Amino acid sequence: MRVLFAGTPAVAVPSLDALIEAGFDVVAVLTRPDAPLGRKRVLTPSPVAARAAELGIEIIHAAKVDAGVTDRIAAAAPDVAAIVAYGGLIPRAALAVPRHGWVNLHFSLLPAWRGAAPVQRAVIAGDDVTGAVTFRLEEGLDTGPVFGTLTETVHLGDTAGALLQRLSHSGAVLLAQTLSAIDAGNAVALPQQGEVSLAPKLSLEDGRIDWQQPALAIGRRARGVTPEPGAWTLLDGQRIKLEPVQPAPESAALRPGQLAMDGKRVLVGTGSHPVELTRVQPAGKKMMAAADWARGQATLESVVFE
Repeated sequence: MRVLFAGTPAVAVPSLDALIEAGFDVVAVLTRPDAPLGRKRVLTPSPVAARAAELGIEIIHAAKVDAGVTDRIAAAAPDVAAIVAYGGLIPRAALAVPRHGWVNLHFSLLPAWRGAAPVQRAVIAGDDVTGAVTFRLEEGLDTGPVFGTLTETVHLGDTAGALLQRLSHSGAVLLAQTLSAIDAGNAVALPQQGEVSLAPKLSLEDGRIDWQQPALAIGRRARGVTPEPGAWTLLDGQRIKLEPVQPAPESAALRPGQLAMDGKRVLVGTGSHPVELTRVQPAGKKMMAAADWARGQATLESVVFE
């Protein structure tokens, strides 16, 4: 079966590899254009584009699927299109090109967490279980009928990045199985059932820690925004980046945002019990151990995060 693969970030690469390994004829890859990365803003291919180039697959770079891009997709003559975190909408004209439609691998248990940041939102919300589904792509936001589902336990220390990495590999297997079932004529897509929740793309502001919140909520948010957009707080008006914090319920109470040393541990007060900082990155400096940063503060007890 001829497959068009659409995807952009690193989490989509395992799916592309899985389809190749399963013997599908991946005739073209649709991905977003090269983007400037690093301090020098060097134009860099997406991870999917880089992998497609290694595999010798035709690459269609597009920030938007317009009439011209739709014509290029049609010229590739795919039987089905598989899409994993492409990062753009697929209009009706393009949806109609493959005879088997478009199959989307989405990293949530739809209809929970429809949108661009399902794994991040699940971690922030404190979900115990999440997963991935394959579904038929429609014009609505992640509304199509579901072909297959897998579940994944959210572990206590999981960051969104770690959880998404696991789902990218298990989901790749699910995607290949779904396309195999479609090819064999055995695939059945069932309407979504359950409560709908939305997972809009995270903004920089989503990473700001509100120290008035209880420690549990702060821990979830810090893990949910790691690695992107990253957790942060303000000190004297300057933004300080934070790696995920650890609960410290046995420690003496502190005011929300107040810092203190407990042996070698750097603690911060919250709306409940304190949390321990692990690593911090002050403005203009590299990420460092919290204890090393604290030693540079003349009177840590007077420091209060905003």
